[in-house]
Amino acid sequence: MFNKKEFSKIREEIHNFDAKREDVIQLSRHIITLSKQVIYAAQRNDLKTADSAIKKIKDNVKKLKKINIATDTNINSVAFQEYVEAVAFYEFVKNKRIPTKASLGVSAEDYLSGLCDLTGELVRKAVYDVIHKRFDEAVKIKELVHDIYGEFLKFHLRNSELRKKSDSIKWNLKKLEEVMYDIAIHKKK
Repeated sequence: MFNKKEFSKIREEIHNFDAKREDVIQLSRHIITLSKQVIYAAQRNDLKTADSAIKKIKDNVKKLKKINIATDTNINSVAFQEYVEAVAFYEFVKNKRIPTKASLGVSAEDYLSGLCDLTGELVRKAVYDVIHKRFDEAVKIKELVHDIYGEFLKFHLRNSELRKKSDSIKWNLKKLEEVMYDIAIHKKK
């Protein structure tokens, strides 16, 4: 009439899911923390510290991908977005390139969201470069953000978190254009 063995199996399933969920949350938090460390180090051109954190972050991303469960927190998606932002910023600072979605092994939405966030870090880098009189570097950053913005304009994004994040690119580009304008005005004086 009532199968108690089935409930025992269900409890085990729920317990296993909860354990995996906790693993996802912990790994995701660690990836987010490492991402911030990469960006902080790369902003200061401390590539040795950034290199170390990059290795750790990639190991943690591999572990997170292996778990492969959908959680109610969506924190794994946030972690992948932060990972994209951190690695892309690091690669730009170190090698003047942006890694591809395929090379990072993330979903299209996580990749694009990470690039949206990247533009904010690029603004900070451009301001840092201007302060240190590296105007050519700031111009390259403005051109990169301009290119990213141009590519995002070709999407037909629905009303979503990615759509909201993509709007930030426009504002970051505007900030960079204002910085370039200020440089041009000061050069004329």
